[in-house]
Amino acid sequence: MARDPKQKKTRSALDDVKTIEASIHLHKRVHGLGFKHRSPRAVKEVRAWVTKLMGTKDVRLDPKANHVIWQLGIKDVPRRLRFRLERKRNDDDQAKERLYTLVTPVLGITNFHGLQTTVIDQE
Repeated sequence: MARDPKQKKTRSALDDVKTIEASIHLHKRVHGLGFKHRSPRAVKEVRAWVTKLMGTKDVRLDPKANHVIWQLGIKDVPRRLRFRLERKRNDDDQAKERLYTLVTPVLGITNFHGLQTTVIDQE
């Protein structure tokens, strides 16, 4: 029997507690903005990118991630950054979302050539 096209496939992300490392190209996301809007927009773009990539609306940036974005000032955003994204279960009973994503920077990377998005084992 064929599946009704109006029904969407539902998939629970609760079992998908995972960690990945991925790079974001910030330059294309802030290109053409005025200098005073670049770093604030970069933070918003990182949140939107993580929401799309990990499927969680609750995105928490580590203070180190915020520092890395803002380290060159408000107008000079790094062209690319590499982040470790950890999707975790929310232990708070009052929370709207069951999962959240913690964003931490991967420091020390200067050459992004050939880097791929990789899944990291949680063992």
